[in-house]
Amino acid sequence: MSFAAPAGLAVRGLTAPLRLADFGLVAFDMDSTLIDIECVDEIAAAAGLKAEVAAITEATMRGEIADFKESLRRRVALLAGVPESALHDIARHRLNLNPGVERFVEAARAAGLKTLLVSGGFTFFSDRVAARLRMDRARANVLEIVAGRLTGHLVPQPWGDICDGAEKRRMLLQTCQELGILPAHAIAVGDGSNDLPMMAEAGLSIAYHAKPAVREKAMLAIDEGGMDDALAVLR
Repeated sequence: MSFAAPAGLAVRGLTAPLRLADFGLVAFDMDSTLIDIECVDEIAAAAGLKAEVAAITEATMRGEIADFKESLRRRVALLAGVPESALHDIARHRLNLNPGVERFVEAARAAGLKTLLVSGGFTFFSDRVAARLRMDRARANVLEIVAGRLTGHLVPQPWGDICDGAEKRRMLLQTCQELGILPAHAIAVGDGSNDLPMMAEAGLSIAYHAKPAVREKAMLAIDEGGMDDALAVLR
């Protein structure tokens, strides 16, 4: 590496600062990446099951539970009966962006990049985050709500049943194709094992306060500070 990275920033496989304008797309995970919570865990708190659900979430993000779809189904099933009002409370009081996110997204937009939010979480929250950040595209899972309460199921979508790691990868590749750019001209930002498939396809992978398995494979790892620290190597 021929340039000095700031404290809290680990760089692998890069020999010089990159030009943000040389990329055409940046794809973001949402939970614990763009925002500072795992939404499924916060919903579980309303059912008195946060510890149980959070343990499954943590094991899944570390890669200890390999089947993300089955893990998500298990967690969502535990949410049956939670009132929709609990989701509104989370969105109103707990849905906070991580430090530096807005600055990083604005820098990417100013450099001409398109933005993609692709999440294993839920559209109830991702729609709000995408709107706040003026994301160009978004994909996430849809919670089934009947008579004002969660049913414990997800609503199948035309693209599939659950947005897992494979769907994140497919969405990144599809978006690149639609934009007429190579995946080498995409950036992928995530923190959990289900982000690794899209990160492996991108020309630049960024791990944000990530699990060890993700941090070790990312070209750029932000361990401290805000997401905008990445701009130190993206001029």
